[in-house]
Amino acid sequence: MPLISLEETITIALSVKDRHASADWYESMLGFKTLYHADEAGWSELETLTKGVTLGLGEHTKPAPGNCVPVFGIADLDSARQKLEQADVQFDGPTDVVEGMVKTATFYDPDGNAFMLAQDLTGGS
Repeated sequence: MPLISLEETITIALSVKDRHASADWYESMLGFKTLYHADEAGWSELETLTKGVTLGLGEHTKPAPGNCVPVFGIADLDSARQKLEQADVQFDGPTDVVEGMVKTATFYDPDGNAFMLAQDLTGGS
């Protein structure tokens, strides 16, 4: 039995220079659909053609191509983080919260690969 219980969603987070231009590219090239642009958070999200999988675009002035972070949806991030930390899983700083939107925490596997947990705070799922 796993230590924590993930939801059946995953967001693949990418670093880009211009979220709006990148969203247009993914729509026209791959048929993805823009779900929203959260300009205040520097984040856009697109629905892929795979059920439960979205593409998240984080805007950075100097994006790091190849720096892809899978983001797993979770109902209770604080509880999951506590369990993982008790199992000596390393996190990259404190949990980030964008009020009314999302709570996130980045953690690492034993080889240093980054993953993120995200709890939806919008009231939807």
